Order: sequence, then C-alpha cells, then structure tokens
Amino acid sequence: MKIIAAVLTIGLAGTMFAQPKPKVEVASARDKGLTKGADLYQAYCAVCHGKDAKGGGPAAAALKATPTDLTQLSRKNAGKFPLGSVRQVLGGGSSTPAHGSEEMPIWGPVFRAMNPNQSIAKLRVDNLVRYLESIQEK
Repeated sequence: MKIIAAVLTIGLAGTMFAQPKPKVEVASARDKGLTKGADLYQAYCAVCHGKDAKGGGPAAAALKATPTDLTQLSRKNAGKFPLGSVRQVLGGGSSTPAHGSEEMPIWGPVFRAMNPNQSIAKLRVDNLVRYLESIQEK
C-alpha cells in the first residue's frame, strides 16, 4: 500500500514575474511513533490545515479546494461536534470528495500501514478526533 502525505514544493520565478502556484507532491508518510492528538495533527495535518487548524497551512495554496477550517466543525453542525462524521472522514469510509483524493490522505489506512499493530492506528485516529473536538471555537 502506498502511503502519502502532502509536501509543499515552491518553484521560484524571476523577480519581475509572478511566482507559479506551488504544487503538492506525494511523499511517504513515516511512522514517527506519535499517538497524542496534538502531535499527530502538527505532524500530518498542519501542512494543509495550518498550525491553527483554520485552513491556511503552507500547502493550502497548492490545493484545488481550500482546506476546511477545522475549528468551525461544531459551529457548522448546530453547535455539536460531529464526532461520527469526523471519525469516518479520518478513519476511512467517507464519500467526501476532498478526502481520500490525491490531495488528502485518509489517515486511518495510512496509520494502519505505518504500524502492524492495528490498535495503534485506531488510537491515533481516536486521539486525532478528540484533539479536533478540543480546538472547536465557541
């Protein structure tokens, strides 16, 4: 199974010309041994969604669709964090077009491929979901 993660590549143009749009390249995701939600987010999600989770990561400009502001998930769901939907998107099984495309890996299968211990993959998805729930803006 090929493991992917977003990597930003910026092409430099001449000083008098507009710089080309950055592009996202596919690279292997490495198991960094992380299990805390905040650490997982910073290692695997912040490149697109931004360190603050508002959608402005360094790779965002290269994507076809603007990354979601992950701090607004509860607000967009009548004030309740959409736990099941978020778990489904991250763990696999979502039909959301941006998830599982070349632009966004579905992290459940990526985490499972990184480590043969499947309970570690589940723990990572669960902790990432809990972290996203903890950063919701009121």
